Amino acid sequence: MLPASLPDVVVTNFHHRYTGVSATVRALVPIQRQTMSIGLLDWGGLGLIANMRWWHLFWLGWTPPSASRFRIWHARRDLEILIGLLLKNLLCQPWKIIFTSAAPKRPSLWLGMLLRSCDAIIATSEKSAQFLDSCTQVIPHGVDTSYYSPPPNDELSRLRTLPLPQGLGSVALPLAGQYWIGAFGRIRPSKGTDILIEALIQVLPEFPEYSAVITGLCQNKDKKFVQSLLAKVANAGLAERIVFLGDLDRETVRSCYRRLLLCVAASRSEGFGLTPLEAMACGRAVLVSGAGVWPQLVDPEVGASFKTGSVDSLAMALRRLLPDPQLLWQMGVNGRNRCLQCHSLQGEATQINQLYGRLMVWGSGR
Repeated sequence: MLPASLPDVVVTNFHHRYTGVSATVRALVPIQRQTMSIGLLDWGGLGLIANMRWWHLFWLGWTPPSASRFRIWHARRDLEILIGLLLKNLLCQPWKIIFTSAAPKRPSLWLGMLLRSCDAIIATSEKSAQFLDSCTQVIPHGVDTSYYSPPPNDELSRLRTLPLPQGLGSVALPLAGQYWIGAFGRIRPSKGTDILIEALIQVLPEFPEYSAVITGLCQNKDKKFVQSLLAKVANAGLAERIVFLGDLDRETVRSCYRRLLLCVAASRSEGFGLTPLEAMACGRAVLVSGAGVWPQLVDPEVGASFKTGSVDSLAMALRRLLPDPQLLWQMGVNGRNRCLQCHSLQGEATQINQLYGRLMVWGSGR
């Protein structure tokens, strides 16, 4: 059945693979919908109510918005901007186009041209804003602190006795009774998985009470990369203490976060990088490279950092942290409090919706 009108806001996800951008849309839209009518055009099977189809744009795109002068088209990829511009400029529909930029680098010539035609640009960090010719507002990513949260009765004394995460099938897990170090996200060179493995091979023999789990999707082009890492682990005699868990569903990832004592993010390059925030929200300490916005998020109260791309620097940081589980635990407690105060998904959604409202009424983000 044809709806009476289009939603006031349309959010787009024009990518068939589940990416960090997809995860952002999946997390934000349900919260944004609590206070605003938001439609979704989704190619990626996010599992959210889409409540609109492509043909709605052509049947209803010229109808007046319900309570304002303009509708919002929120894009996060260049193709999404392009389609929004066609609807606005070629078909003369009443859209205002917003783009969210997370990249800590200058946009390509093509993307830069598209950005100059947008009505507002959100940067997810001060660092990414520095590479833009124009930035309407900096709105950092947040995490769902109600979902990413510590387990009930969370205590350091219970951590090593927690049940091992469900949902891992027949994957061989590190021995129960050990502290876990964990890494999350794609497994590929840009994520620094090799840097972490090299450092763990150096350090773990000195700390027999620790093991490590590596999770995330490995694409076919990176299979040889992973095989080389597995061979290094086996040659070091650490195959039972450094375990690759594969690509996990969201609930199992949360279970792994909760079982950790320390989350390591070793990327050589990064856009925003949510995994440290997710770990912090679960009450876990973080150890990060200098990629992305991590230097602005992580300080000695919640974790530590190391020199990007340096195995020696990472190994040194691990040797400094691992002897003191109580210190790591307190960092995790501090990180949880930091996320509740400064990095909640609710706060991000509220700021984005407020920008929508200004654009719909005034046509600018002022």
